[in-house]
Amino acid sequence: MGRRYTVGRFFVAMLKDRGGNFGIMAALAAPLVLAAGGVAIDLASMMTMKTHMQDEADAAALAAASALVTMTSTTPEKAREDATKIALNFLKAQSAATSTDGVSKSAAAASVGDTDTAANRATVDIAESANGATGKIFKVTVLNKQTLQFNAMTRLLGQESIAIETRATAESATESKNALSMYLVLDRSGSMAWKTNTQNSAKSSCPNYTESNWSKYPNLKATSPCYVTKIDALKTAVSDLLKQLNTADPTTLYVRTAAVSYNSAQDTAGNLAWGTSGTSTYVNALVATGGTASGNAFKTAYSRVTAATEDTAHKAKNGQVPTKYIVFMTDGDNNNTSDDTTTLAWCDTARKNKVQVYTVAFMAPDRGKSLLKACATTEANYFQAEEAADLIAAFKAIGERASAMATRLTK
Repeated sequence: MGRRYTVGRFFVAMLKDRGGNFGIMAALAAPLVLAAGGVAIDLASMMTMKTHMQDEADAAALAAASALVTMTSTTPEKAREDATKIALNFLKAQSAATSTDGVSKSAAAASVGDTDTAANRATVDIAESANGATGKIFKVTVLNKQTLQFNAMTRLLGQESIAIETRATAESATESKNALSMYLVLDRSGSMAWKTNTQNSAKSSCPNYTESNWSKYPNLKATSPCYVTKIDALKTAVSDLLKQLNTADPTTLYVRTAAVSYNSAQDTAGNLAWGTSGTSTYVNALVATGGTASGNAFKTAYSRVTAATEDTAHKAKNGQVPTKYIVFMTDGDNNNTSDDTTTLAWCDTARKNKVQVYTVAFMAPDRGKSLLKACATTEANYFQAEEAADLIAAFKAIGERASAMATRLTK
């Protein structure tokens, strides 16, 4: 009886003893602490891995889209097959680079093993649609899929891995999406016969007209060296602009151009026609003489480029509504300020009707510069040229902007 009491008392005392509870709780909590640490590590790996995967997908989509616009001598099926290979090869190369990066090496190695596996887990979708009469628009979508294997601590929660996906889409076009009609308004007043500061290497000597000796025209004696005249610089500049348009539209399906010149009155205006040959002929025949009055010439350009017949001509040939452009150039002031008022009124009308107006002030005085600044559609559409090279660069830039086509990342 006494023995039972002793045993019972010992058992009760043992139950009341809490000395080992911390050890038990620590043992129970240890897996959770380790798992939490593992999750933190894997979250960092996931973020790094996803960033690299997005970069890989972006590069692959852009590479494939860029390649498609150059594949003109192959079948559509072969072009898509080759573009798909290019995208997958980009993923393979990018994944290989990632796996050697110290920051992401563990994530990349744990997720995909070798780079061939990485490429095989990606999908490339290429959609093609019409761009005008003969052009094509390509949309390339790359879905990059990889698996991140969790570390041993995270796996204590019962999850072995997680799938990660990134997507990128790029577009390209074989031709400019916008057809265009462009009218040039060009000053051929007497001051356009004056010399620039650029030497004419083709001639040893020539009459070098300036404002101070213009009264001797056309009997000024030749002197050496010979300098390029402003009218000749203009012809070179227009030639460069037209080359840009020809490059963008070699089969003359999308571009219509014309020109009108003016001095103290408007000259006979050119008719808008496909391509640039008629405009080139018109400009190369210009002779500098007379005063300056731009109002009627600008009005004619606006009326011609916005005529309903322009839209009809484009719709019949390329199915598009063209973007309308006027390129307005002068080297001086209008003889009468009323011509400034008339010109600006038509500039305002052009802006309201979504005509893109580019203006070029070529060695012009302040009033001429002010007129052209106010006439341009935006500040970026105004060019100020003080040398022949500046004029050529300005016209070339206008041509590039009008005919620009580019590959762009859309998502």
